[in-house]
Amino acid sequence: RDDIVLIRPGDRPRKPPGDGVTDEPGNHGHGGILMGALTMRIATEPLRLAKPFRISGYVFESVEVVVVTLADARHSGRGEGGGVYYLGDDAAHMCAELERARAAIESGPTREALRELMPAGGARNAVDCALWELEASRAGLPVWQLAGLAAPQALRTTFTLGADTPEVMAQGARDYGEARSIKVKLTGDTALDLARVRAIRAARPDVWLGVDGNQGFSRAQLDELVAGLQDCGVSLLEQPLARGREAELQGYRSAIPIAGDESLLTLEDLPPAVGRFDIVNIKLDKCGGLTEGLMMAAQARHLGLGVMVGNMVGSSLAMAPAFVLGQRCDIVDLDGPTFLAKDRAPSVEYRDGNVWSGPEVWGGGLPARTARN
Repeated sequence: RDDIVLIRPGDRPRKPPGDGVTDEPGNHGHGGILMGALTMRIATEPLRLAKPFRISGYVFESVEVVVVTLADARHSGRGEGGGVYYLGDDAAHMCAELERARAAIESGPTREALRELMPAGGARNAVDCALWELEASRAGLPVWQLAGLAAPQALRTTFTLGADTPEVMAQGARDYGEARSIKVKLTGDTALDLARVRAIRAARPDVWLGVDGNQGFSRAQLDELVAGLQDCGVSLLEQPLARGREAELQGYRSAIPIAGDESLLTLEDLPPAVGRFDIVNIKLDKCGGLTEGLMMAAQARHLGLGVMVGNMVGSSLAMAPAFVLGQRCDIVDLDGPTFLAKDRAPSVEYRDGNVWSGPEVWGGGLPARTARN
């Protein structure tokens, strides 16, 4: 798409004067409008990965997601929840949460009311995103416009390499021929991890490079790790320490920005992040939907933190709402569908290292039959 301006990791997205998410009367903003009586359909769907994907402490071969459809007599909206694997938030847990809240959901709450009705997690994410798309369909307007954002731009996304031998990961980096940004999964073995990063950097000296510790390191390892990463031109270190050990990062001076992922789930986690993290990685499955995700992005800016959007493994239906949030972010990591043996259609597009989600994928304000075909 030659007419689309690109946002790259490290760039601040440009905002026109007056652009912003508001809660003024008549603005859909964070809270949304009352939905009226709805019906909710819940479906679980297995997503098989094209090949096993390894991170620190886990190997994924498939995931099961939950798709929520909310409908009235004329309009419908969908949302996909992948849950949070390290919190036990799997498909069974999400379905139980949805059934517990069914009556309240089918009464048609606003999105702000939903934040009080359900806890953060994959189930609320699915409902929140379904409410956004339903509202867009009713209004005949795209979600980004309801949220008070400027017209979306294609986003430069990272493409992720699962942990493997240095040789295999270097070849994977070469195979990501169109990638302009690569994120590397580490396992907590400092020597091996640095060998992996050196091999990848040698294979792809041209790309922006970030690494994800996935909670695999100790505070004692950080000085050696950061020095080695700095030598390789790495621009981001994500979640090096285990969730619950964030205080050990207080005052730590890193030559590479440190992002919080597992440590920073929801809006209330952000104030303590100051002085521990430089960047917050927002994931809709963690925070419970696009509504809170947009609130977190605004609060992070207010606190002086950088903003990143990430994803659990999911289909294009999960990436599309995160793509809206990505318009507010400095770093974008929305490559989930690239790991799947088969994505759903219509799907987001990956081209020249960028991700684009068109109105036909989700939230375009299209009539239901047009949006699904």
